[in-house]
Amino acid sequence: MQLSASLAGAMAIAGLGGVVRGTTGFGGAMVMTPTLSLLLGPVPAVLTALMLETFAALAMLPAAARIARWRMIAPICAAACLTAPLGVHLLLTLDSQLMRRAIAATVLMFSLLLLAGLRYRGQQRVGTSIALGAGSGVLTGATSVGAPPVILYLLAGSDPPGVTRANLTLFVTVISLAALVVMGWRGMLSRPDMLTALALSPMYFGGVWLGGHLFGRLDAATMRRGTLVFLVIVSGAVFLV
Repeated sequence: MQLSASLAGAMAIAGLGGVVRGTTGFGGAMVMTPTLSLLLGPVPAVLTALMLETFAALAMLPAAARIARWRMIAPICAAACLTAPLGVHLLLTLDSQLMRRAIAATVLMFSLLLLAGLRYRGQQRVGTSIALGAGSGVLTGATSVGAPPVILYLLAGSDPPGVTRANLTLFVTVISLAALVVMGWRGMLSRPDMLTALALSPMYFGGVWLGGHLFGRLDAATMRRGTLVFLVIVSGAVFLV
């Protein structure tokens, strides 16, 4: 694959997304998808982000599974898997420019909510978890960005940061894999998109490795705030282009 300016830019974005993903347990797709949708188009961007997220998360899965709170995360994952096909259908059928702006708007909205410190204020009930998972499944299938609603929900609990990070890792792995299965069934996993994901994978996986080593060494609140400010700027710019 020839190294074009757009591919070089995509590699840099993938590296940054990997660092954020490895450090926080989420955010890889939020960093990558808006810009990749501008460089590659919405469908390749979502496919690439989901493939990178899935394979990167698989390496973190054994450790996450040992400490995650399964009773909390299992209903969310189950509901999300059931509704992911609807999101994939929207990605396939809606206008590409509309989807690009929808992806950017999704990231912009949730970045602003997280930056403002918004938290879920109700009790964490099974019914609420199922409803949340259903909405997140649609978002994942359509935009690859399904974690933010789950983040807002989990941060309302009393779990320590390591458990919350493990819960998010499990969710991202399960729902990304489910969305990819649906996309494969719909015939969306084309050779060019798979080659793009392969080309970006060294930068992304390297970023995940670096982020994992930085976890616990850097001030988590400062890094999260800086990442969210960056996402607001980037997603806002992509939305306006």
